[in-house]
Amino acid sequence: MKNQIPKQQEGSQLDTTAKTEFLTPEEAKAFYQIAKNRLLNVSCWAEICKVPLSTFTLTDQNGHEVIREAEEGDYLKIDIPGPATHTGDGFDWVRIEKIEEEITTPCSVITLQARPAANPTQKDADIAHFFSQQATSTFLVKQSGTTVSAEEHGRNEVPNTDTSNLTDNIRNTLIGWTAKIGLSYPQWKSLVKGIVETVAAK
Repeated sequence: MKNQIPKQQEGSQLDTTAKTEFLTPEEAKAFYQIAKNRLLNVSCWAEICKVPLSTFTLTDQNGHEVIREAEEGDYLKIDIPGPATHTGDGFDWVRIEKIEEEITTPCSVITLQARPAANPTQKDADIAHFFSQQATSTFLVKQSGTTVSAEEHGRNEVPNTDTSNLTDNIRNTLIGWTAKIGLSYPQWKSLVKGIVETVAAK
């Protein structure tokens, strides 16, 4: 199974994982489908999180909200606590650049990778996110034997100070450094735990 996570080259990185064990591989395979559905239904992420620090809205390539599973080329419009951005019309934006699934007899894995992007509702080419464009967030749901796990891997997390708006640059520096010292960890830890939580565990 190939490595789906980009190489760490600069800035900070973040890794968080949660897993659930089942009695049989068949039970794990069945639950993998549930966990996969939770991953792809991005607009429900805030409900899954026990620590709903941010809300996520799935949009199409033009920035229009859609109610369906995520697809490559879609955007996530993210509303985070704290000061909003001018560039993003009050939101942080990422583009889903990859959704891949690999299924074998012993293992299955689906990968969703997103990268900071410009606001698709505007002509402005500036990245509308507190991290620069080299940053990525890679989400994985895996089934291996009797285990189902969910992971989030942040790579090359560098604050975005290259917009044409000075206020946004200052805001992005502050929020980027907040994320860098670990304050984004509870959000992602809560999400991956929620993705693999069984009904009995609630």
